[in-house]
Amino acid sequence: MSFSLTLTLNGAQRDIVLDDPRVTLLDLLRDRIGLPGTKKGCDRGQCGACTVLLNGKRVNACLALAVTLDGAEITTIEGLADGDTLHPVQDAFIEADGFQCGYCTPGQIMSAVGLIAEGRAGDDPERIREGMSGNICRCAAYHGITKAVQEATRRMDAATKGDAA
Repeated sequence: MSFSLTLTLNGAQRDIVLDDPRVTLLDLLRDRIGLPGTKKGCDRGQCGACTVLLNGKRVNACLALAVTLDGAEITTIEGLADGDTLHPVQDAFIEADGFQCGYCTPGQIMSAVGLIAEGRAGDDPERIREGMSGNICRCAAYHGITKAVQEATRRMDAATKGDAA
């Protein structure tokens, strides 16, 4: 038995046929669609390496069954940049040295984008660390990650206020 679904993936509509209802969103993205930016860490929803945006909200892709997502909008790390122009969070991670080995970085960035969009980032480092607590960095680059989220929040707030003026 096969299952058909339609997703909006990084802004483009995709029709997908699954032969197994147990395929997770993570495995769909990496193994069947060929988007390796979403990382497989623990495969149990505990590390956050597979964080993507599902209908604008942060989710662990390893915990979401793809067959349940018909009509969903999914954004992965590959869908953040606008051509050669990086997303403000990506820029801030580079400038604040918010990564070391880089394995967790896509999930960290996607979580930061979601956190900022939720209005929960602010400038308070403790608040940011709490909001990002579902994403583990085994290299302990938390100081740079926190600074990157602070800077990206400032830039995105300034851009929003500038657009409103």
